[in-house]
Amino acid sequence: MFEAYLQSLVESLPTAVLFLVIGGSLFVIVKGADLLVDHAVGLSIRWGVPKMLIGATIVSVGTTLPETAVSVFAAIKGSPGLALGNAVGSIIANTGLILGLAVLLGSVPVERRLVNRQSWIQVGSAVLLVVVSVPYRATGSIMVRGGGLPQWAGAAFLIILGVYLWRSITWSRSEPGEDGAESSFAADQAPRAVTALAEMVFGVVMVVLGSRVLIPAVEVTAVRLGTPEAIIAATLVAFGTSLPELATAITAVRKGHGELAIGNVLGANVLNVLFVSGAAAVVTGGGLAVPPEFYTLYFPSMLFVIAVLRIGIVRAKGELGRGLGIALLLAYAVTVVAGYVV
Repeated sequence: MFEAYLQSLVESLPTAVLFLVIGGSLFVIVKGADLLVDHAVGLSIRWGVPKMLIGATIVSVGTTLPETAVSVFAAIKGSPGLALGNAVGSIIANTGLILGLAVLLGSVPVERRLVNRQSWIQVGSAVLLVVVSVPYRATGSIMVRGGGLPQWAGAAFLIILGVYLWRSITWSRSEPGEDGAESSFAADQAPRAVTALAEMVFGVVMVVLGSRVLIPAVEVTAVRLGTPEAIIAATLVAFGTSLPELATAITAVRKGHGELAIGNVLGANVLNVLFVSGAAAVVTGGGLAVPPEFYTLYFPSMLFVIAVLRIGIVRAKGELGRGLGIALLLAYAVTVVAGYVV
């Protein structure tokens, strides 16, 4: 309902006003990402928790809320391809496009034990999604009829999500935080936890709302300027719901907090499986139908991009190298091209 109203409102605006809306939306997104990153770092210092874990939990929950809302409503309206495609597509965009850009634009340090653990959880959740979606009694027709994500599997995903968040809290208590002297906050100047959380929520709201306004505004403007619809669909619409992660990652590396960027991407990927697809499957009586193209294209693309990142993490020495950033962007480009070829 909100999306339809927003679309009609944007379409009624003159082109000159749309440029002002685009500029205002970008300003709101940037300022919201600034708030989110600064106060996430402040929490890291006050709690003595590594920034990567803050990014993988609190920040990721906030930035994946748009995907969750889109997928749940799509599932309720009977659009399983959109519901699951949103989750899988976000994983591909987060890993290939967003982290690839972050690595090229700034330093992304790797604390091997933390990143390895989070990376394996990401790999495990992605493989689990594929495994439970396979119709084992009718594998011969999977390329024609597809399969499904059962409702019980969605419920199991949400239970695993609870365990994952609980374990993340216990891990955070046993992991030393970064030295506050290296951050924009001194340890004795770190904001109170309640204040920091409130500011982070406000930052997430700014980023999400700014993104929601920006995408239709740019889309309508592009159409009026004669941009082909195929190009619009392959760019703006494709990564629209991942814009919060993009803004957060770029802001994090720009401010010298690359650990927050990789934590957000890895955590968001786990949540896209356990939270987004899990919730979408739970709200449907017979589970979430999985169209055939997921087995021929989307699942393989997701696993391919995640594998590229996993190899890069294994080979990393202190931080993710620029070569990995290029490899991730190329992997993302391959999945986009494959979408038009397969």
